[in-house]
Amino acid sequence: MRKNIFHIAKEVFDLASLNKVVITSAESCTAGMLSSAITDVPGSSKIFECGFVAYSNTSKMKLLSVNKNTLDCFGAVSEEVAGEMALGALNNSTASLAISITGIAGPGGSNAKPEGMVCFSIAIKNKIKLTETKNWGAIGRDKVRKTATLHGLQLLSRSLNENSKLR
Repeated sequence: MRKNIFHIAKEVFDLASLNKVVITSAESCTAGMLSSAITDVPGSSKIFECGFVAYSNTSKMKLLSVNKNTLDCFGAVSEEVAGEMALGALNNSTASLAISITGIAGPGGSNAKPEGMVCFSIAIKNKIKLTETKNWGAIGRDKVRKTATLHGLQLLSRSLNENSKLR
């Protein structure tokens, strides 16, 4: 049976608590849904410092120090920008692990960057550990956002499982 968002968030909480890891997030298309999922877990203030919602390019640059050249060369929905968002979240917090999500929830998109395309990054101790792109297609704005949130939580869980010494 597929786990729901709360169960994965609870798993992230348990693993982060066990490893004494503090998490931060940088979200664009999910607009804080991942942060909200984590903070739905009682006691989450032990493992979650803050979440950045950076929807516009200007906010990505100002809040997360995303380089304008990176945005110009690769676009806001790219693994390069996702990586800089994760690093920016770490650099603007005291957390040791960051996740970032940027994508096209829809409607719209282009041939190169279609609706349902979402880029993720995980950064640990000021190093990008993972970047990846998923494309769920034009499944609808709400479904893209929820699916991206669930996938982001799964990436956090996997990262916490793989890196037991994140402190």
